[in-house]
Amino acid sequence: MSGMLARYERLVASEELRPDPDQRRAAERLDRLQKDLEAETSGGLLSQLFGGRKTRPQGVYMWGGVGRGKSMLMDLFVETLGISEKRRVHFHAFMLEVDGLIREERAKESGDPIAPVAKRIAADVRCLAFDEMVVNNTADAAIMSRLFTALIRDEGVTVVTTSNRPPADLYKDGLNRSLFLPFIALVEAELDVVPLDGPTDYRLDRLGGIDTWHTPLGDAATAQVREAFFRLTDYNPEDAANVPSADLDLAGGRTLHVPKSLKGVAVFSFKRLCGENRGAADYLAIARAYHTVIVVGIPVMGPDRRNEAIRFTKLVDALYELRVKLFATADAESEGLYPAGDGSFEFARTVSRLEEMQSEAYMALGHGS
Repeated sequence: MSGMLARYERLVASEELRPDPDQRRAAERLDRLQKDLEAETSGGLLSQLFGGRKTRPQGVYMWGGVGRGKSMLMDLFVETLGISEKRRVHFHAFMLEVDGLIREERAKESGDPIAPVAKRIAADVRCLAFDEMVVNNTADAAIMSRLFTALIRDEGVTVVTTSNRPPADLYKDGLNRSLFLPFIALVEAELDVVPLDGPTDYRLDRLGGIDTWHTPLGDAATAQVREAFFRLTDYNPEDAANVPSADLDLAGGRTLHVPKSLKGVAVFSFKRLCGENRGAADYLAIARAYHTVIVVGIPVMGPDRRNEAIRFTKLVDALYELRVKLFATADAESEGLYPAGDGSFEFARTVSRLEEMQSEAYMALGHGS
């Protein structure tokens, strides 16, 4: 099996990838980590010095905007890593697993569950690779510092992860964030932080010209946004039934269930977002957490749906302000969504924003910029 850097260089040479200095630096760093892990596992110098005890090559935290190639690099790293004790998992799925393990340990009434949970996770894992480290709820934030301290420092697990944010911005403005600050300190001390934050969004190329607004409602429109979801997340369409969900922290003890949540992409129904009583703060929480939002089932709204139209306006405002990409299935083009009713004149601004959000210039903007 060829190493990470050799595989990356072949992809560039064959023009499957464009030359990119940030990506190459990340590939070089991951290649060094591979060599350290493989030398340790094969009885190299580290294993000889420490008599077979688990040692811990420093992990890597890759962060950057959408489409910068983080998942591609992670794919290459895991595929070419020549050890069997490796595991790749989406971060949200991992934390759900951790919740289940903690419940099992608490049922034993044997004390603090964190150490035994970490030991169980680390039993056959030397390298733990995460896609999309993001923290959206207080429960995860409260346990992450203790859990990862146990995994990294006590169990000797090397962690490699991707994220859309630098460590200091994780769980930014989250409830009880002080509980989370030790985790940020742990990441900055124990993982090599590697930025991939250049201006090029390669993921847009992979959309292959798929439009963002699809009308009328029906199977054809649904198929288009479904295809966009799988291209944006690199998720296998054949495993569509198992796409992760999430519960987004809205503060004040409230959460919003996200039916499909993966790699910064969220899928909602219009009814869930705008048919229920929600305010601007809820929509801002969504816009901060996700770089792309897919909304399905947007209806034409008449005077009897004034409240839904107002909420939809607030949703679009929040997404627009934080440069979130919007894909939608709707019963009409944007100018026909709310043709008459209280506030329909003001709705013209929403139409203008929706039209701008479909432009190439808007799609090229970075999330949150």
